[in-house]
Amino acid sequence: MAGKRDYYEILGISKSASDKEIKNAFRSLARKHHPDKNPDDPDSERLFKEVQEAYAVLSNPDERRKFDTFGHERPGGSPFGPGGFQSVNINFDDLFGGGGFESIFSSLFGGASGGRQRRQRGSDLLVHHQVPFQAAMDGIEDSIEIDVLKSCDDCSGLGSKSPDEIRECPACDGRGRIQRIERVGPFTQQVVSDCASCRGSGRIIPNPCTRCQGEGRASRTKKIQFHVPPGIDSGTRLRMSGHGEAAKGNRGEPGHLYIEIQVEEHEWFERDRSDLLMALPISYVDLVLGTSVEISHIDGQNLKINIPAGSKPGDTISLRGRGLPSQRSRIGRGSVMVLLKLDIPDKIPRSLKKQLEEIRDELSINSDMLDEKIRSEARQRRQS
Repeated sequence: MAGKRDYYEILGISKSASDKEIKNAFRSLARKHHPDKNPDDPDSERLFKEVQEAYAVLSNPDERRKFDTFGHERPGGSPFGPGGFQSVNINFDDLFGGGGFESIFSSLFGGASGGRQRRQRGSDLLVHHQVPFQAAMDGIEDSIEIDVLKSCDDCSGLGSKSPDEIRECPACDGRGRIQRIERVGPFTQQVVSDCASCRGSGRIIPNPCTRCQGEGRASRTKKIQFHVPPGIDSGTRLRMSGHGEAAKGNRGEPGHLYIEIQVEEHEWFERDRSDLLMALPISYVDLVLGTSVEISHIDGQNLKINIPAGSKPGDTISLRGRGLPSQRSRIGRGSVMVLLKLDIPDKIPRSLKKQLEEIRDELSINSDMLDEKIRSEARQRRQS
């Protein structure tokens, strides 16, 4: 850092200067050297950047203390990362206001009053789990076993054989992150990245735990019990708070476990949210004369389907309140929608075939009425 000027000297203040004196000195010098005010001075941009860097360090209590102790030769190099300090784009009018520029500088080091260590929640996990179709009606108490990174028992999640040997990373001052300002063309942007020296942990561990290799976490098989609510649909994710991966170095809360449910298919029901759809094969005679059909149902009570006389293939019969529980309203159940299908036998006995031949003329549509039948069917289809 040879040749780099002292920050107090740049701002023209003493080492005992108060926060207010530092701010006033910066505002005065920044107005003096702002490039917008000195378009013909080639040195104004350099001086303006120099004043910004001095203020960025001295306005942050932690960074000021380290500068007072080490000067520019601080452990870990520049607090702004390998590229050093990059100029911050400050509007000239902000220098006359109440300090609109302050938030920009405080974010360079994560804030002047923020904690020295970054607490970071462990990673979330996602697993897929299949349940029987009956669970969509009744719900179910279920469980799964997963392998998950949990806090290492040997080192209590610290990652070190001895807690006394853990040192704060000097490169990032224990934050685990490096923040810097980069220039992209005429603009500036703040870039945050994990510290390369400690791999984002904020700590240096010279004697790591042999079981977890300094990670602070080890893989364990864990049994998770959970409740699948009635009405659940495929794709629904159940969140199990705190059952995800442990945070690195025991420096945060565990992540969450998400269980994505896949409901098995039913033998004959299709599903539309809380409604159940099914096709019911019916003979021609039952469609013409009407009938009643009873079949088993997943709610434990048989479905009784009354088919009116004169029904047609494609007609739908709705049985309200016999579908699945509603997940949205939590009140009531959906419907069972029964689609009538004409059942054509694969083979017809010779005796029956003879009888059908005898009544063909009675059942056939007269050619003189065919056009009108076609028109009538089209009108009904368009109105439905």
